[in-house]
Amino acid sequence: MRKVVVTEFISLDGVIEDPGGAEKFEHGGWSMGYWSDEIGKFKWDELFASDAHLLGRVTYEGFTAAWPSRKDEFADRMNNLPHYVVSTSLKKADWNNTHQIKANVAEEIMKIKQQPGQDILLAGSATLAQSLMQHNLVDEYHLLVYPVVLGSGKRLFKDGKRANLKLVEARPLGSDVVLMVYQPAESK
Repeated sequence: MRKVVVTEFISLDGVIEDPGGAEKFEHGGWSMGYWSDEIGKFKWDELFASDAHLLGRVTYEGFTAAWPSRKDEFADRMNNLPHYVVSTSLKKADWNNTHQIKANVAEEIMKIKQQPGQDILLAGSATLAQSLMQHNLVDEYHLLVYPVVLGSGKRLFKDGKRANLKLVEARPLGSDVVLMVYQPAESK
């Protein structure tokens, strides 16, 4: 069965909102000063280990504003993968190879997981990620932890919901960012 991999740029206090600055969040762009060749290589490897994107509407709209006009091997991969966007309010789903999921989200994601293929990559999309966590559909978390504390913003893990995770990998990516790879674990 394919894995759903949640990949996030995340602050020390758990915020994942607007790391690139395109969403006009008050702390937006907080990841920008930390890019390194190691982060680039990790994101390359992660993308090429996947053959589908799973996105919420806001992230989908951000990706469609950024990727279709770019031309290189990474952008070609981004633009040509199947994109599954979960939304009832999306007006236009015209990015190449987009499939909209409007209802029965957990069941539809399970069907996609059962198809042959590589990982299914979920980037950003906090609300969707939280929904999939509630249905035990996340198989792995790739958290790129940045040395910033933002104090507010959308968090990956909501208050009040316990999650037991098992550390699979931890390593620095450059001098300041740490990759933490987790998988769901049994309750302790």
